[in-house]
Amino acid sequence: MKELRILFMGTPEFAVGILDPLVRAEANVVGVVTAPDKPAGRGKKLHSSAVKQYAEQQNLEVLQPVNLKSSEFQADLKRLAPNLIVVVAFRMLPKAVWDFPDYGTFNLHASLLPQYRGAAPINWAIINGEKETGVTTFFIDEEIDTGKIIDSRSLPIEAEDDVESLHDKLMALGAELVLDTVRSIEKGQVQAKSQPQENALRSAPKLTKENTKINWNQSAEKIVDFVRGLTPFPTAWTQLDIDGKVLKVKVYKVAAKPENHDKAIGSSFYNKEEKNISVAVKNGYVQIHELQLPGKKRMPSQALVNGLGWEKTYKFL
Repeated sequence: MKELRILFMGTPEFAVGILDPLVRAEANVVGVVTAPDKPAGRGKKLHSSAVKQYAEQQNLEVLQPVNLKSSEFQADLKRLAPNLIVVVAFRMLPKAVWDFPDYGTFNLHASLLPQYRGAAPINWAIINGEKETGVTTFFIDEEIDTGKIIDSRSLPIEAEDDVESLHDKLMALGAELVLDTVRSIEKGQVQAKSQPQENALRSAPKLTKENTKINWNQSAEKIVDFVRGLTPFPTAWTQLDIDGKVLKVKVYKVAAKPENHDKAIGSSFYNKEEKNISVAVKNGYVQIHELQLPGKKRMPSQALVNGLGWEKTYKFL
């Protein structure tokens, strides 16, 4: 058996969901590396990452280097002397860091690699209408998300899943996988394999203002997947023209209704029976159940119509 000294690197709540089972399993976590505190909120008070908050509760040493190549952080590495680094939702590491431990540095990625390499794998799997996804542990190398695969687990993507529900399922599955991976490394039983070569690779690029806008020229089903893949964060958005006044509107909950019609794409009406706004698309309608106007709270469609009235002309751009 190998005596492991684990350095954990991560920042968001997803990473806490992986670190906590490691701590509860009494893994030898010698320290935690997370993002520096950032100003947040109206008062711009410094806000600690979810991982830092958890680590401090567990009395784990916390490091928050701005520069991973700095002499200070390199000195910390030598002092803590980890022989295994576990990375979950953290930034790209320089070779001087990932090559430091004797047993390597492995990352947990929320997809079935080699598919969905990149920053937002959970979102893009739903956006693209996938029926299955999973988690993968792999050894980090020079390229992003391309290292040798240690192990993976899969699960179905249900029709009702959005980012929040799938995130939580993958976090639980990822915790099991990381524990199993650590135990395999501890026992010297890992046989990592190169990622398979696949012709059609789907990527998971960072989500931006440009790639989160709804395209009403797509099918109703594709738009539904798009909205699910961005709910509750960062949220799909669209432009709503109300009698010539254009507002940026966030869209949270939608449904597809295939139906033949001759209405213009983006035109809409209020469905009194089903209490939703129906937007015309090429193969039917997208029914909007929840949305958010600028400066307002998330609301059902009915509240929008009650507030503004439906005698106006509404068009989604």
